[in-house]
Amino acid sequence: MEYIKITEENLEEEHICCAITKNTDCQVQSKKTWLRERMKEGLVFLKADARGKCFIQYAPAEHAWTPIEANGYMFIDCLWVSGQFVGHGYAGELLQQCIQDAKEKGRKGLCILSADKKRPFLADPKFLTHLGFECVDHADPFYTLYTYYFEKKQEGEIPRFKENVRHPQIKEKGYVLYYSSACPFTARYVPLLAEYAKEQNIPFQAIQFKNTKQAQEAPAPFTTFSLFCDGKFLTHEILSLPKFKKIVGKE
Repeated sequence: MEYIKITEENLEEEHICCAITKNTDCQVQSKKTWLRERMKEGLVFLKADARGKCFIQYAPAEHAWTPIEANGYMFIDCLWVSGQFVGHGYAGELLQQCIQDAKEKGRKGLCILSADKKRPFLADPKFLTHLGFECVDHADPFYTLYTYYFEKKQEGEIPRFKENVRHPQIKEKGYVLYYSSACPFTARYVPLLAEYAKEQNIPFQAIQFKNTKQAQEAPAPFTTFSLFCDGKFLTHEILSLPKFKKIVGKE
């Protein structure tokens, strides 16, 4: 498989895997704008030279849109291989490309957000273990941080979650959604949730992270989408309108 690195020069002409549609679509525009800004911080988006979901997205951990402390490491935002590309070893190839690049840039290793088990939008912990990653930290209610070391680990250099996300909770009442444009799907679904909440007089506010500093000060590890209700963390799963209605009914 041949791979293409997305750059500011080819960003407009290349599809971005997780949203394969016209450039005029709000999801594509949102994600590409986010990518363009993050490339200034060292983000790399590497994808298969084929139409489909087969890519890896990573950046220096100092600029990760995840509240972690992992100076000197490379943080993998997303490693996604699905559909016809599953089972051909492409995920391993993408990871090796990332490892080589990270080593050339003097990084100590890799880290990635996962969970206690396979969950939507998070890396599969069993797959990470198979690849040689180690679980190094935990945050409520199910988040885990996995690390792949290039050299022998040293106690003071082990990546970890920031203290503000170990027990996700906020003070605000009603539904509060924190999100970013790291995933193009938020551009489609967040407005639908907000509109429905307004129609039903449901207390709801959507807070978008617009820069790295805001994301690193988030109240939960997954900054792409984190929904709270009356201060309590509910879910990280990017919700369609029917799923949001179901949660509202339960709460």
